[in-house]
Amino acid sequence: MCESSRWSVQTELAFTVSDLAQMRFAVSPMWEVGPSCRLLRSGAVHPVHQPWAQQVRPRLAAARIDRGWLAELIPPVGYVPDFINPAPAGPAPSLEEELVRIRTTPAAQVRQELDRLRHEQGRLGPRAQALHTEPQPRLARLTEEIETYWELALAPYWARIRAVLEADVFHRARQVAEHGAGRLFNELHPSISWDDSALRLTRRQQPLSRTTAGAGLLLIPSVFTGPVPFTRVTPPEPPQLAYPARGTGSLWEPRTTTRTEALAAVLGRSRTLLLSELETPASTTELAHRTGLSPAGVSQFLTALRNAGLVSAHRAGRCVLYARTSAAESLLTACY
Repeated sequence: MCESSRWSVQTELAFTVSDLAQMRFAVSPMWEVGPSCRLLRSGAVHPVHQPWAQQVRPRLAAARIDRGWLAELIPPVGYVPDFINPAPAGPAPSLEEELVRIRTTPAAQVRQELDRLRHEQGRLGPRAQALHTEPQPRLARLTEEIETYWELALAPYWARIRAVLEADVFHRARQVAEHGAGRLFNELHPSISWDDSALRLTRRQQPLSRTTAGAGLLLIPSVFTGPVPFTRVTPPEPPQLAYPARGTGSLWEPRTTTRTEALAAVLGRSRTLLLSELETPASTTELAHRTGLSPAGVSQFLTALRNAGLVSAHRAGRCVLYARTSAAESLLTACY
């Protein structure tokens, strides 16, 4: 994975009719894992993501994720091994589907990409070196850590994140339908433009051409890429372009849910109160403290809400974090 902030030349990716026909969008969990991990490690979290970072950093530190496999493979700047971001096979692969792809990465590819990481960073950490020596068993360890990172840092917020990503895809697809691919590319990002039959990318570190990239183009919106796009080029897979999703700026803003009388009449005041309090994921103890309800009562109500598909549960160390699902977000928004 290449970071566009280090790009230094302008390059063009030619498009044939066949390439345009194979262009598609995808929402990828791993394209949120890598950039979000890098953002946390950078030490300078953008104000937009500060509320999220303040919540997840203590969890990751308690689980020692901040000193694990991801910390060695995803440096604060520069190259990230491409096998961490396999090309999504469909429009919305699950995390497990992407982890299967990572676990089955050919050993030769793992070693080649770790050699590049060593060249750029000057050294490999002990885990990355072990991965280089024995890729297959170590890839399983890596994906176990990714699963833990996902549960602690992203799963409790996935309904909200995915809503932003899907809204972006809908907007871009409508642009293509109404105005054509040229309008899409010209409005995707200031560093990207469309001219005749080629996609131009500025400030790219290395040249990019169809001789070094697969056919088509895979466009992936991400809320954590920061202000610039990322690319991944690993033939014969299509080149991937991860770009900042529209709506990211309001991702963590509180959702107004003050007019909930109608919902309370259906769910009950206590259950509705708990849904309102889950603006950010929280444990049973935290919710009891905030609402004044007993821990036993909160647990009972959360079980009912979970059975109804309005709340999801995510283990974070010794406690369980509860989060609103997309169905709950829709209910609360409708009440407003």
